[in-house]
Amino acid sequence: MVGTVGPGTLELREAHRFPNRPVRAASTLYWDVLGLYRGVLDGLRAAGRCVPDAGRLASVGIDSWAVDYGLLDASGALLGNPVHYRDGRTDGAAERAAAVMPPRELYAATGLQHQPFNTLHQLLAARGTAALAAARHLLLIPDLIAYWLTGELGTELTNASTTQLVDPRTGGWARPVADAFGVDLALFPPLRRPGDPAGVLLEEVLEETGLPGPVPVTAVGSHDTASAVAGVPARGPAGGGRFAYVATGTWSLAGVELDAPVLTEESHAANFTNELGVDGTVRYLRNITGLWLLQECLRAWEAEGRPVALGELLRGAAEAPALRSVVDAGDPAFLAPGRMPGRIAAACRRTGQPVPRDPAETVRCVLDSLALAHRRAVADARRLSGREVEVVHVVGGGARNELLCQLTADACGLPVVAGPAEAAALGNVLVQARAAGAVRGDLAALRSLLRATQPLRHHGPMGDRDAWRRAEDVVCAWRCS
Repeated sequence: MVGTVGPGTLELREAHRFPNRPVRAASTLYWDVLGLYRGVLDGLRAAGRCVPDAGRLASVGIDSWAVDYGLLDASGALLGNPVHYRDGRTDGAAERAAAVMPPRELYAATGLQHQPFNTLHQLLAARGTAALAAARHLLLIPDLIAYWLTGELGTELTNASTTQLVDPRTGGWARPVADAFGVDLALFPPLRRPGDPAGVLLEEVLEETGLPGPVPVTAVGSHDTASAVAGVPARGPAGGGRFAYVATGTWSLAGVELDAPVLTEESHAANFTNELGVDGTVRYLRNITGLWLLQECLRAWEAEGRPVALGELLRGAAEAPALRSVVDAGDPAFLAPGRMPGRIAAACRRTGQPVPRDPAETVRCVLDSLALAHRRAVADARRLSGREVEVVHVVGGGARNELLCQLTADACGLPVVAGPAEAAALGNVLVQARAAGAVRGDLAALRSLLRATQPLRHHGPMGDRDAWRRAEDVVCAWRCS
């Protein structure tokens, strides 16, 4: 994505798109990280053709998913393909972690919600492997890409905060946790914060991409959700605005922005996370299985030889009975890929609800369930943080889904502002632009530029509020059973 930023100007253009296809080999699910790096190089070459001034880029910033990492040996060589967080190697790791440190003590130290794939659990699963024994550096995925581009090692803070090894109160490493679990923090290069310099493109990269140098690389909110929340066009001071956000894509990340973490036992029991954001903010949120459910349904129907266009499915879903059946979108049963329509049908059958009769009803079940999960997360975030919420901002790919946005407004009983869909890319380029001096001001000023330049849609709450409460009771009974 190429951003053009200046006073009163914020434009975004897609330069290149490439596939992200994890690969299963010898029973392990890996990221095809070299294929992704090839896509980055091709994208940089295409970006140079998109900009004036002889293709000169002012800066490059990288964001990606969280928790996963690559290991390097003493020479800087990659020790095998990074393992995908959906791989089963972390099965049982959370239980092993609890034997080392009680979960409430771990939460009080790191503020991170329980997820089976947290980096700490991955490191427990990797203990005793030859790769970890030989490793001299551990780089989270955006830091690995930045290292290949620049030759410079670093660990960006917003992504590091998802490892379960960072103290969200100080923004530094949680050394007592690392010591308890035998994690060598020397594996992690020095911490960087959004806006810090991260090197310049190597000569070999300039030759490969045809870009004129020098091209700085700038640390951004390298966890894509950190960049997406920076790209929320909200009003009010950073960490203090009266808004909730739902960053929708494969996952839904729903919560509020704070200026300090919430580390109470009640917050731990509600499975809320405290991840660090741009400008010292805290992303207080719940991680919800999001449009992954819909994506997997589409893949399953295509594999069965009956693909259906998404637009047609959404039109059919809008006409399907509301809240006929709902599932718990956060249930671990939906984490793995494959056979999603069948698993949704089985969940409905198990809870005594009508089974969806066709793809349109399955999609309606998915979207009703996601809206219900958004409702629970926003309500819990308000209650646990004490933050008032007057509006919900839906950003990311799901902001294009008008039915999901309307259902979220209906479920939450709050107005929804939908957009921008490319919030992560916009938050990324805004942090770069500020570091380069193209724009000035705090996060609130950057968001003002978003509101002035990006198209937004507004959805008011409608429908039967009692129906959402009854549906919530169904899911609560399922979760508590």
